[in-house]
Amino acid sequence: MGYLNPVMQYGIENFCKKCQEIGIDGTIIPDLPLEIYETEYKEIFVENSLSNIFLVTPQTSDQRIRKIDSLSTGFIYMVSSSSTTGLKGSFNEAQISYFDRIRKMKLGSKLLIGFGISDKDSFEKASGFANGAIIGSAFIKA
Repeated sequence: MGYLNPVMQYGIENFCKKCQEIGIDGTIIPDLPLEIYETEYKEIFVENSLSNIFLVTPQTSDQRIRKIDSLSTGFIYMVSSSSTTGLKGSFNEAQISYFDRIRKMKLGSKLLIGFGISDKDSFEKASGFANGAIIGSAFIKA
């Protein structure tokens, strides 16, 4: 996971080749615009067997989610909320409604929920709404 500017400084093609060389099979580059990925970089990622993981939020439109699903070769990262990652707490009604909305879309990609996943309980709850959950901050803290 990182930002686009350092990847561009390294060179997109060089970055993708290096990822393949060292065994990285997926990236999360939150500031890489979907449209730029599709028109300029997708082929380079595919040639190097590298998935770019896209994020969706409760505010992402169904149309955009379907577009993300069509371009995804890994999974879709469902950002659970606009809070800081790793915060403890239970999911509220708005979040559960969002999870249900996405699940009912019957997308082709796997769905993983991240942000607010800080322990076994929150991991299990999130996994009940998706194919799994991401526990990045808790992993780093441990």
